Amino acid sequence: MDIIRVNESAISAVEDYLEYRRIVGEDDGGRLFTPEQYEAYKQQVLPARLQNRLYVSWGVPGGMDCKLIGPETRCFCSHRYKQHQTDLEKLPVERPLALPCRVPGCGCVSYSYIHLNGSQPVRCRCKHSVQDHSEAGGRRCRKCSTCTAFHSPYTCSCGQPSYAHKTLVETKEERLARGMPVGKDVPYIAMGGLTGFSSLAEGFLRLDNRGLGGQIGHPLYSGLELAGSRASVDCALEEADGACSQTADINSLKQKKSDLKTREEEDMAVFERRYKERLEMEKVRKQKVPAMRGTPPSANTQRKRGKPEG
Repeated sequence: MDIIRVNESAISAVEDYLEYRRIVGEDDGGRLFTPEQYEAYKQQVLPARLQNRLYVSWGVPGGMDCKLIGPETRCFCSHRYKQHQTDLEKLPVERPLALPCRVPGCGCVSYSYIHLNGSQPVRCRCKHSVQDHSEAGGRRCRKCSTCTAFHSPYTCSCGQPSYAHKTLVETKEERLARGMPVGKDVPYIAMGGLTGFSSLAEGFLRLDNRGLGGQIGHPLYSGLELAGSRASVDCALEEADGACSQTADINSLKQKKSDLKTREEEDMAVFERRYKERLEMEKVRKQKVPAMRGTPPSANTQRKRGKPEG
């Protein structure tokens, strides 16, 4: 097998390109910016992007976020979120906020998430797919005259039907007012509602209610308290290390982390003991099998075989 060797300069070039794509996205029209254009783009776009970031989520109004939208999340129009208008120099007063699709020829007036059944979008009650419906206006079906709008009865993991969910576009202040995570300010394009790795999970599968750690104490997370605690303690330690005035908090967090480690060690000891017991039982069973094979047949066995007794 051939081994591909890459020097440090090539690795650095790949990392720079990935950084470029995360910042520029498709704003370059498919043609890479020159270094001068790239710097001018960042100076022009990044201040407004950091200040006017829009958080996009999908869920039942007043409930949890069943889905947090990211750059690659597809819209009802089949285009991705990063292909919509996500950068605004000034936030409009009107609500709801509209994020139209920028793909030429697309009639999508605002980003709208469509629920997935596995890897495929759900179907309408008229049995036709998303592609069979218009992306503009009321989303009428193109294949049947009776369907005037896309309406899916598919049930989400939260227990509510798909048609009861709405795509919500909100500002940082509005999201904080709802008590939802906002994460850290990042210069990347079309981050939507992503604030951490747990944002990729759906609904109550997320342990990370703030985008920075686990929500411990909530009854829904009682079965996963250890994993969430470890994540929140690790993250909190990293944040606290930079603040010299919070020595007491750091010591408290370190103690919690030590307690978690002790609990993990106890669990591993139990698993190790059970594993050794199972090995011993298996060993004894294997020793009994050859002994049973060497035992002479009983009288009843001899009679069944037709052998004379005695």
